[in-house]
Amino acid sequence: MKKSFLIIWVFVLGFAYFSNAQTALDGAYVPEHNPTRRVIPYPHLRQADVMWKRRIWERIDLKQKMNFSLYYPTIPIKGRYCLFDLIRQGILDGQITAYNTTNAMGQNDDEFTNPLTAEQIQDVYYPKVPEDSLDENGEKVGLKYVTNELKSDKVLMYELKEDWIFDKQRSERYVRIIGIAPVVEKKLESGVKITQTIFWLYFPECRYLFANADVFNLHNNSQPITFDDLFQKRMFNAYVVKEENVYDRRIAEYFVDPLKQILESERIKEELFLFEHDLWHY
Repeated sequence: MKKSFLIIWVFVLGFAYFSNAQTALDGAYVPEHNPTRRVIPYPHLRQADVMWKRRIWERIDLKQKMNFSLYYPTIPIKGRYCLFDLIRQGILDGQITAYNTTNAMGQNDDEFTNPLTAEQIQDVYYPKVPEDSLDENGEKVGLKYVTNELKSDKVLMYELKEDWIFDKQRSERYVRIIGIAPVVEKKLESGVKITQTIFWLYFPECRYLFANADVFNLHNNSQPITFDDLFQKRMFNAYVVKEENVYDRRIAEYFVDPLKQILESERIKEELFLFEHDLWHY
């Protein structure tokens, strides 16, 4: 009888302990904001009202401090993911579609025409990378390919495909993001490192996913923002890598010198700014 009473008492104490542990509040207040948010639609835009348009490709370098909110945390924590982990979850859940970066002819394709299959997505997240093959004496005898998981800390950039538009009906300039693509660094067999776009995402399809995921607010953490807010409010730093042109060339194709590439990127951004600025009289 005493033994049964002791077992029941231990059970009650254990239940009370775990109940108190589960109700611990991780913070100074109870979060009351509704985690499900709707996407704010774009203003209606007619083709007849588009007085001017320019298509731009930009890259967001995640090593820059202003862009850290897109890179961290590299390991998901409670209620917060980095952008690549969020994209990965959205693709695996079927919420968004990943598109191939090349077409059937092997040419670059950023027009969202060729969705990736399940096998191709598997190859993206678990790529085969070359490693030195060593003999028993530790000397290099060749290369071997090892399957590694593509983790979020390997994504160093994002490329954006954007339309810069001036609406004469509202006398307002818009920047509409059309596509977004993660960029990784790839090592060739020759040892040269290059950047590679792994897939494209249609940005309007991603907006619901982005609007329901909080991102760290660098200025005031009591007012969380979402990834959709970050992109719509242009709370990131990027540089131009391509401007729509008759040759369909990127800046790196007609300027080899990195300094000249930076100057050309700044020239294009200055031209976009001055176009809107010069429409008004002060």
